[in-house]
Amino acid sequence: MAGIKKTYTPEFKKKVVRLVLEEGRQMKSVNQEYNLGEGSLRKWIREYSEECESNPELNNEKDLMAENLRLRKELAESKKENDFLKKAAGILRKGTRLEQYHFIDFYHENYGVRWLLSRFNIKPNAYYNYKKHRKADYYKKKEEIKATIEEIYHEYAGRPGYRMMRIFLNRKSISLSNPTVHKYMNELGLRSIVVPKKPKYKKGDCYKKFDNLLNQNFKVDEPNKIWCTDFTYMWREDGAKRYNCTIIDLYDRSPVATLNSNRINAELAIETLTYALNHNTVKKGLILHSDQGSQFTSRAFTEFCSLQNITQSMSKAGCPYDNAPMESFYGTFKADFANHHSFETDEALNEATYDYIFVYYNHVRPHSSNGYLTPFEKRFSYR
Repeated sequence: MAGIKKTYTPEFKKKVVRLVLEEGRQMKSVNQEYNLGEGSLRKWIREYSEECESNPELNNEKDLMAENLRLRKELAESKKENDFLKKAAGILRKGTRLEQYHFIDFYHENYGVRWLLSRFNIKPNAYYNYKKHRKADYYKKKEEIKATIEEIYHEYAGRPGYRMMRIFLNRKSISLSNPTVHKYMNELGLRSIVVPKKPKYKKGDCYKKFDNLLNQNFKVDEPNKIWCTDFTYMWREDGAKRYNCTIIDLYDRSPVATLNSNRINAELAIETLTYALNHNTVKKGLILHSDQGSQFTSRAFTEFCSLQNITQSMSKAGCPYDNAPMESFYGTFKADFANHHSFETDEALNEATYDYIFVYYNHVRPHSSNGYLTPFEKRFSYR
């Protein structure tokens, strides 16, 4: 069934013709706005022009439309020119050619490329050659940055994620946003490693529990005032589990002691604490914060702390946020180190652990809690 043919009144035809002849609208725009056929508007303009030739009154009206259109264009051009002069005054006065190119890149949608080229007295070929070379320079620079990212990634055994990579790049005077670094690392296929399933622990007996003295206030104004400790696990190449106990200083988040063992018990906790005490100058009143694990609530450990004049503090049961710095440390430890490597022997595991913690973590890796200083830099700056 054939569609019903649309009919338009003379008034409507004249209205849309005026939009083109007097207001300077594009025919395509008017066609889309009023849902007109492709040739209808062109036909009506032609018919109107023919009618004007035989009707002096209409011809005067057409001339008036043309004059109005000319004045509209002059006014628009004047506004455009004034707006351009305000924005480009500095560049016109003493700007370089490169600054002019950048201005065109930024404002070309507002003014049009050709219009801007004429105002800056730039040949089109010169500008388009700049665009061509700039694109080539961009890709060249991008490849150089990606090569640097790969170099950093492998230098630190695949530890840095995109946030940490951005800090390392900044140190090399390469300034990029986090999303850009993330994008480049994805393009290079530098991805995180899947974490093995967490093993189950056998709950031990509790001798004594202690109150939480920190209450999630982890800001400390001097070294060796408050330490935090906890355990985590690692896997050897043959599938054997090994446990790590680490103590960190809340002042600069530096690990002050770390030990590995094939058992997770009070003895490992005591040996780790002994190492920390022997290698650090500790004032009276040291607080050691931990969770309520049986190793820390055991008689052996609590009595050892008492003999050393160490005040114990403990998180609420089942609340990891109460020991957030240790959770954060072990998250980094796993992501940066433990999940990236496998070791055949305990000796190799121990050596790599100490190298990661006492060399890389303390002296190389920036820490967000230290304003992106390394723990060593933060500790060294203490007065």
